[in-house]
Amino acid sequence: MANPFKTLKDLIHSLEDDFDKSYDKNNSAAGTRVRKGMQELKNHAQAIRLEVQNMKNDAKAGAAPAAKKAAPAAKKAAPAAKKAAPAKKK
Repeated sequence: MANPFKTLKDLIHSLEDDFDKSYDKNNSAAGTRVRKGMQELKNHAQAIRLEVQNMKNDAKAGAAPAAKKAAPAAKKAAPAAKKAAPAKKK
């Protein structure tokens, strides 16, 4: 995969003319291209976010495989249900 940051920058730069046309000249076709480009930008950003998260998780998993976390403690019992409010007087 190419440099993800460069990909995002290139996408933003490619939308510059359409932003100008949409905002300055009220060109609706350019607005459609901007919306489409922004969706693509969102998808790229999400993919990068997941990739970074996976790299972090892989680094944690590979760093200390012998030192596993202790099992989580048992959850406390749910508190008893509250009593119903007293009925209103008529």
